[in-house]
Amino acid sequence: MANENKKDFNAMLHDSKDMPKFQTITDEKSIEKYGGDRMYFAPPIDYDRVMKLVPYGKVITVGKIREHFAKMSGADFTEPITAGIFVSIAAWASYQRAENETPYWRTLKAGGELNEKYPGGTAAQKEKLESEGHTIIQKGRTNIRYYVKDFEKFLFELPEV
Repeated sequence: MANENKKDFNAMLHDSKDMPKFQTITDEKSIEKYGGDRMYFAPPIDYDRVMKLVPYGKVITVGKIREHFAKMSGADFTEPITAGIFVSIAAWASYQRAENETPYWRTLKAGGELNEKYPGGTAAQKEKLESEGHTIIQKGRTNIRYYVKDFEKFLFELPEV
């Protein structure tokens, strides 16, 4: 996202854009990849609510949140592109609020990777995660990325509703 300082992320967070909704996909490769044709779109505020559940010292991945939404809605999968966008919106909305913080730094990308699109980038997320006891490792020489070491050991299990 660009021009973060000029956007009202809390307004974006509360704009449901006619979600939740379902869509039936017909692309065979996507159906095979995601294990079905029933795709769910969760509104941005739902990502924020789930991200707020992750306690100190625990982490979750965007993929686990998507799996949770698919299971709760009866869909085959949750749409991945909007998921990534809405997680970033939740992070920036929290950053812009004076209270009711969302611990967005605990939400990781696939494989335990830190998210460069969060406020302050990976450096700020790394600092917050390390202050909660996590070890951050660097991978790559030219395309450097950061990961929570052994993130699977710290995964937060979402309660079934």
